Amino acid sequence: MLLESVNTYRYFESDEPWNDQTLDSKSYTLKPNQLLAPALPTKIVAVGLNYQDHIKEMKHENTKDPVIFLKANSSLIGPEEKIVCPPSSSRVDYEAELAVVLKSRLKNASPKDALKAVWGFTCCNDVTARDLQKVDGQWARAKSFDTFCPLGPYLVTDFVEKDQAIKCRVNGEEKQSSTIAHRIWNTAELLSFVSHVMTLEPMDILTTGTPAGVGPIKAGDSVEVEIEGIGILRNGVS
Repeated sequence: MLLESVNTYRYFESDEPWNDQTLDSKSYTLKPNQLLAPALPTKIVAVGLNYQDHIKEMKHENTKDPVIFLKANSSLIGPEEKIVCPPSSSRVDYEAELAVVLKSRLKNASPKDALKAVWGFTCCNDVTARDLQKVDGQWARAKSFDTFCPLGPYLVTDFVEKDQAIKCRVNGEEKQSSTIAHRIWNTAELLSFVSHVMTLEPMDILTTGTPAGVGPIKAGDSVEVEIEGIGILRNGVS
């Protein structure tokens, strides 16, 4: 199993790297076409409507509590893998998000204690069948098609949330541009909230919302999600 860093990777001899006693300081040159999504979750918990400008563009009302939903594990793909537009949807959108991967179980945690369970941070594209989301009124189908959760390219374990830029580009054209400081709820607050709803397990993923500027993608496009201090998650579309 791999834990990616910006220019190197390290091998683990266990499928549970957070408990692996064989981890050493050796690092190896990163070779092309070998990155996978840096998590094997029991569930993907996503947060909607966490940027005020996105709430406004989607014409939603503000909510007292975070809006959470689940994406199917089978939607997870890694860097450079293709996002596949399903024939049942005529409008598939990108959504750039900061995501967090856990290293330990989390239940009924305070915001301060919640961060102790974090293994690292990465980029996510919360791909959405926007037309089906509006038809259904709830989000499970629209968010859970196979390939609808690109994740990567690296899991950064020393990432400290401040005012890092978050961007999305389609075919090189910038579509979203904000900073993670504009989120309504930060990662600690979100993890605490979710942990009072469901137990989070090691390797589970939490995505933390997208800023304004969401829009459609189509077959042949190239989508990039970039978060300052983490890297660029790039996926083609078919």
